[in-house]
Amino acid sequence: MAEDDELAAFRKRWQQELTNKKEEQGIIHGDSTKVSSQKDSKKRYFEEKDEHRNDKIVPVDKDEGVKSQDEEEQPQYVSIVESLLDGQTRPLLDRLEQDRSKRRRQNETKTALQHQRLQNKVKKQEQLVDQLILDLNEVDDIPFFDIDLPYELALKIFQYLSCKELGRCAQVSRAWRVLAEDGVLWFRLCMRAGFHQDASVSDSPCWKSTLRDCRNSAKAVCSNWKNRVGSVSQLQFELGKVLCDVNSCENFVFAGYTSGDVRLWDTFHWDSGASYLKPNGLSANTEPRPYISLVQVNRTVAAAAYDDGCVDVWSTETGGQPIYHYHCPERIRTLALSPDGPVLGSSSGSDIRLDRPDDCGYWRTVCQAQLPNTVESLVVLPGKEASGPVASAAAGDSVYLLDSRTEEPRPLHSVYGHPVTCLDASQTQVAFGVKRSGWAMHDGGNKIHVYSLESGKAEVCMGSSAGDFTCINLRDSPPQLLVCGNKDRRVRVFDLRTGASVSSLYAHHLGVTAVQTDEWKIVSGGGEGLVCVWDMRTGTKLWEMHNRHPVRHIRFSGSRLVTANIPDDKAPRGACITDDDLTAHRRHRGVICHYDFSEDALSHHHILPICRSDYTGSHGYNYNISLTVPYDRLSGSHPSV
Repeated sequence: MAEDDELAAFRKRWQQELTNKKEEQGIIHGDSTKVSSQKDSKKRYFEEKDEHRNDKIVPVDKDEGVKSQDEEEQPQYVSIVESLLDGQTRPLLDRLEQDRSKRRRQNETKTALQHQRLQNKVKKQEQLVDQLILDLNEVDDIPFFDIDLPYELALKIFQYLSCKELGRCAQVSRAWRVLAEDGVLWFRLCMRAGFHQDASVSDSPCWKSTLRDCRNSAKAVCSNWKNRVGSVSQLQFELGKVLCDVNSCENFVFAGYTSGDVRLWDTFHWDSGASYLKPNGLSANTEPRPYISLVQVNRTVAAAAYDDGCVDVWSTETGGQPIYHYHCPERIRTLALSPDGPVLGSSSGSDIRLDRPDDCGYWRTVCQAQLPNTVESLVVLPGKEASGPVASAAAGDSVYLLDSRTEEPRPLHSVYGHPVTCLDASQTQVAFGVKRSGWAMHDGGNKIHVYSLESGKAEVCMGSSAGDFTCINLRDSPPQLLVCGNKDRRVRVFDLRTGASVSSLYAHHLGVTAVQTDEWKIVSGGGEGLVCVWDMRTGTKLWEMHNRHPVRHIRFSGSRLVTANIPDDKAPRGACITDDDLTAHRRHRGVICHYDFSEDALSHHHILPICRSDYTGSHGYNYNISLTVPYDRLSGSHPSV
């Protein structure tokens, strides 16, 4: 009890001393009360304003304001002592709790202010982005995400896009649409698709529309091919002339006859003056005139070989007289032209020669070679004009490569006792069929070998057939594909990358004599006279046309197809065929058919002209009519039947 009384007395004296101290301070600072009260009111205004911003309104009492002022003016230990005198048992903990709550309120206020500043900044950035989008149409630079590129550099990037991707880019913005519809981009796409290869950028005002029209036309042509919608016509030169050989390239069709005459048709311009070609003076004055044995044509020149060893070359632009002529002591066995230039190759016996014009236009012999055996096949390789004409020749069981830079032919393939039956070449590869015999027949039968022109080594060996390969087409086939025909009546398409067979079709019961393919169709001809069109993907026959003689030539490009049926036994040599021989040979003179699938013709246009003709013209006395009507000579005009 004594301790409690002493403690109570100590508190009482201490409280009295503090009260006296406050009274003394009040007397000394009495004049400054108004100033402090003004400061307190201003401080409370700003505190209340901050609390209103944070949506936290806390009422302020005057007594509490005075108390807080006193507490702020008093030292910390004085407030602790006052708390002890008031009977509080934990004054220090309470003080710490107040400080914590005060700091918490200050942190919350600071966080709210920072959040509000961030929102204002984001809103300001959004306004800047909107303004930037509005200003994009006023500048010439193309925006790519966060940078601006010059127009030419952006065009360089867009040239790697496809048609569909350019269409998507055109929907991004007005600037991107202008870039995606640039004529240079669509001109390159048109070239890449294979349309208008010889055109320039300035040839069309809108290459986008040109590409669209070309694709629509290609779809229509594909549909006409499948449904045999179009026009068909026979290319006839003169009644009684027996067809010897036919060759075609794009819009040109070149034919030679037993009378020694040649005829060049331009299927784009039927009235072209270059269609009538004259023979050289030596052949024209020879009696009887030698007949044409071989013909070749490309875009610039046409060449014909006569039975007496003469070769004439004409220009497809001017026609008329030959621009080049030479004579070989033996009969010309093979004749070949480069598909993309005036390079002519020919062989007689085992001798081979290559001719081409120089820079001044004068034709010269640039390569001569002699092989150990008789040359059976000759192909002038395309795309070799810069380094001199290059040709590939098959003689017996060997294949050789000829170049004007080397004197001797370079052997490419040789297997004793395995003769080469067919040969063709592209810019980078040579393909040929090999007939196996004896023990080699147990190793899969006859094969097709493909060699690389660059390395001179074999790349792939394909096929396993018991029959001989009679025809092969590598030059006109799509990339990495090869089509060939065989005596076993089948047409085969091979993949050059794997050597596997893509398609195998049972086509012609007398063997396949001519064949060509593209990305979706195969056109084949047989010894029985059938011309068949196949769908490569499904392997089904779309349609067929029949003629009496074996099909010796097939060539199609785009919407045009040229086929030639040439008889095996040609008519006797001579300037003309007598009336007695006309009936016997009329049915064996051959026929050239030209199909145009770009026209939507009516049904009666599908009928051959001879079937629509009457007896008023000489063309009505065709060999088809002579099979049923025994009229050899009719004079005057007769009414139609």
